[in-house]
Amino acid sequence: MGISEEGSMTTRQVSNIGVGWRGFFMGIAEVIPGVSGGTIAFITGIYERLLNAIKAFDFALVSMLFRGDFKAAWAKIDGVFILSLVAGMVVGIVSGVFGVTYLLEQYPEVLWSLFFGCILASIPYIFSQISKLSAINIGLFIASAVLAAFICMQKPIVGSENAMYVMMAGAIAISALMLPGVSGSFMLVLLGLYTTIIPSLKMFLTTFDFAYAKVVVFFGLGCIVGLVLFSRLLSYVYNTYRDGTLAVLCGFMLGSIIKVWPWRVPTEVLDKSTQLIRPIEQSELVRSIFHSEHLKITAEQMVLPGQYFTEPYLLGSILAMLAGISAVLLLWKFQQ
Repeated sequence: MGISEEGSMTTRQVSNIGVGWRGFFMGIAEVIPGVSGGTIAFITGIYERLLNAIKAFDFALVSMLFRGDFKAAWAKIDGVFILSLVAGMVVGIVSGVFGVTYLLEQYPEVLWSLFFGCILASIPYIFSQISKLSAINIGLFIASAVLAAFICMQKPIVGSENAMYVMMAGAIAISALMLPGVSGSFMLVLLGLYTTIIPSLKMFLTTFDFAYAKVVVFFGLGCIVGLVLFSRLLSYVYNTYRDGTLAVLCGFMLGSIIKVWPWRVPTEVLDKSTQLIRPIEQSELVRSIFHSEHLKITAEQMVLPGQYFTEPYLLGSILAMLAGISAVLLLWKFQQ
């Protein structure tokens, strides 16, 4: 893993309570487009154990369950570890959903500043885990950063609530959970579904309104598919080309950081009533556009705080950015 044995805790020495706390922070990380759950697992020393536990969900496990060999199945998936981690993640996700949706509606600039700080501090940590800075790895880092920046400068995808699209998003998002450096929620931002999935999950948890169940259920099914399939591919690539994989992930983080720049002026919206994308009129540049039921932002322009169309909340944003950086540095220090 590139982490020295001396002075660090091996994954098997982590208590169940410690695993639960790691799950809690992983759950929060999966809600916000900043640090990924995989990054938290990597920094806190449980990444390989997590990957091995996920890989254990295969046909051999199904065979054990059909034979009634539950004890062997429980041992195969590292059951106590998975149970502790999932319990912590559920609490973290629920806590994050309610906190994030409130800030997204009331103080989006402060929230994006927090995300920006988290990503900014995560890049050097992941990069430090590359054991050999060869020309190939540096080239992969630069190429992936340029590619990510190019993609992010294109017009964002307009999200759809089509069942297959939501399932695909779930598979991609949960795959990002296993990648140190790539946030599942950030992938939802790129797919245009972040402001659909998170509010739907919140409304379903608070009202149990089954009008929101379709999105939640199909997203969950996609997560299961992605979890089962992607874990094997990632395990092979990560174990075979570890340094190159980390270099690509770091480059992607660096190039895509522009997507969470706190001060962005909307330039185009999708009018849901007409299903047409149109430019935004100057008179429409008010905070309500961020959570309008009829308008969905499809294109934005990065600006400085002084050029922002409304109150930039500069002090709060700077403090949030510093908080995000500090949170990652504390996790980094905790691992050492």
